Amino acid sequence: MADPDRAKLTALIEPEAKALGFDLVRVKLFGGSGDLTLQVMAERPDTRQLTIDDCAELSRRISERMDELEAEGRDLINEEYRLEVSSPGIDRPLTRLQDFTDWAGHDARIVLAQPVEGRKQITGPIKGVDGDRITIEVRKQGDMTIGFADVGDAKLVFTDRLLAATRPLSMEGADEEEVLEDDSDEDVSGEDAALESAKDKGLN
Repeated sequence: MADPDRAKLTALIEPEAKALGFDLVRVKLFGGSGDLTLQVMAERPDTRQLTIDDCAELSRRISERMDELEAEGRDLINEEYRLEVSSPGIDRPLTRLQDFTDWAGHDARIVLAQPVEGRKQITGPIKGVDGDRITIEVRKQGDMTIGFADVGDAKLVFTDRLLAATRPLSMEGADEEEVLEDDSDEDVSGEDAALESAKDKGLN
């Protein structure tokens, strides 16, 4: 969250998610002019998912807050964009230090902000967290410990074990999941396929 624009968006969106009882997982602005997307991932603490109705309600609250800022001349995004609200999905991004604790034992793929021990990317099971230090059992190398500040981007790797651990308690009203394996750092697939209908919004 070092990006100032993302930090401002997060500061705006997180209270709206909290008001609905959701935990904010990720806020990401990506794409170029004419194809800009504001991606918001959130979850209910008890189910780690959102229903379609949950996505719609959070989308509405975010849109209303953005409209209020626009009316005040304090736009955070000053061009047309698409808003996507979803659950984090099975191969979820790991954006908080607590995520590495919660998903210990599962495989993660981590792209480092700067090379550590000559490596830019590491993959393997999360062994544990001690303070702000994360230990990963790197394949063909052994345990490697990095600081949370060293993490540029991280996500869980889809496995049968992860699938079993993330099956919703009930499928009623839940988003349909589409599991895709993609090594792209900019991956936005593998998340719940039933995103809240994209909303094109023109801001001056």
